[in-house]
Amino acid sequence: MSRARFLAEGRLFEGEWRFEERVLLTSGGRRFSEEEVTFLPPVKPRTVVGLALNFADHAGELSLEVPKEPILFIKPLSSLVGHRAPVRYPRGVQYMHYEGELAVVVGKEIRRLRAREAKEAVMGFTLANDVTVRDFVGNFYRPPVRAKGFDTFGPLGPALYSWDEVGDPGNLPLEVRVNGEVRQRGKTSDWLFGIGDVLEFITSFMTLYPGDVVLMGTPPGISPVKPGDVMEVAIPGLAVLQNEVVAEGGLDDA
Repeated sequence: MSRARFLAEGRLFEGEWRFEERVLLTSGGRRFSEEEVTFLPPVKPRTVVGLALNFADHAGELSLEVPKEPILFIKPLSSLVGHRAPVRYPRGVQYMHYEGELAVVVGKEIRRLRAREAKEAVMGFTLANDVTVRDFVGNFYRPPVRAKGFDTFGPLGPALYSWDEVGDPGNLPLEVRVNGEVRQRGKTSDWLFGIGDVLEFITSFMTLYPGDVVLMGTPPGISPVKPGDVMEVAIPGLAVLQNEVVAEGGLDDA
C-alpha cells in the first residue's frame, strides 16, 4: 500500500494514496481529495544522505570524472517538503535546477550492512527532487551545502512505496517534466552504484536509522527553472512528485 502523511482539517493523518484516483484514504475510512490536504514528506528521517554523480552520463554533462566509489553529501532536514509544496527560488541566484531521483527509505537500524542484505533493510521507496543552485557548485566536487541546502530544496513524496509495489528498483524509468515538457529521462539500471553497494558503503562508517533516506542520484538532463515553473519527478505509471517554483518572498517566510 502506498502510504502518505498529510494534514487535513487541522490534523495529521497517515493513509493510503491512490494515485489513479488522486484521493487519500485513512485507516478510519476518511476520504480526502489531494486538493483538500497538505502533503508532508512520507517519512520523518533523522538523516538524508545524497549520492552525487551516480550516473556516468550526468558526470559527463558536468565535465566531471566518473567516481570510483560513492560520493556523498548530507541534505538538511530543513529542506524537506511534501508533494505539491512550493519550492522557493532564492533571491539573486542565476541557475537553479531540479534533480529527479529515486529515494531509498531505511526500515531498521543498520551498521556494517552487507550489500546482499539490502532488501531486508529497506522500508520502501519514494521520489525526490534534489533541487540545486548551480551558482554555488564549481566544476569540481565539494560538499554542496549551500547549493542544495536551502529551505524547500528537498521535496519528497508523494507517498512511500513498498519494494513489491516498485518491483525491481534497479530497473525503473525516471523522468522530470517542467511545465509538462520532459527535460530529464533516465533508468535506474544505469546507476554506477546500486542500492546494496551504497548502503554497505554508508553503513561502513555511520549508522542509519528507520526512516532515514538515501537519494540515489540523478540522470543527465539538468536545465534551469524559474518562478512559475511546475516541476514533476515521475516514475511513469507509478508516482508523480509535483512542486511549483515560487519567487522568494512569494510565501510567508516568517
